[in-house]
Amino acid sequence: MSILEIILLSIGLAMDCFAVSTATGIACKDLQIRKASKMPILFGLFQGGMPLIGFVLSISFAEFIASFSHWIALVILCFLGGKMILEELRDVEEDEENECTANHFSWKNVILLAIATSIDALATGILFVTTPEIIGFAVIIIALGSFLFSCLGLYLGHTFDKRMNIKAGILGGIILIAIGVKIVLEHYL
Repeated sequence: MSILEIILLSIGLAMDCFAVSTATGIACKDLQIRKASKMPILFGLFQGGMPLIGFVLSISFAEFIASFSHWIALVILCFLGGKMILEELRDVEEDEENECTANHFSWKNVILLAIATSIDALATGILFVTTPEIIGFAVIIIALGSFLFSCLGLYLGHTFDKRMNIKAGILGGIILIAIGVKIVLEHYL
């Protein structure tokens, strides 16, 4: 696998991270870098770690996980997307800054999102079985790509929300659910 192919793989894997980060950025009225930084860091670590785990666990186990990983991602993303929509619809009289940082960037939510967006990367470890000497480089490039795209997504989502007066939690929830559906559809198409 060439360096260009690894970079393109990194970009492809980072697209879910980008979309989820954008949706979260839209949903947060007051984005605090200190609390929001969990997302790009964990997305990068999980996206980089999953191909390594897939590589180590061998081809047969990675193929087994790939057979149902899309359903796991769908359930997690629909749960979190539905939760975002319900929170927006409840129209609770709370400080939106606290709601954003407490719910959207809680360790539990960010880890679930990191798993959901990276579980499909587990199967990509198979790509490196024949070229084990480049797995370390590939893991670093994949992790860096996901980190950078997540930062960009948070920024663009937050910037978009400041310019538009919309029910951002609903839009963010719909985006998360759509990503889950897209993952399932891609598996079968």
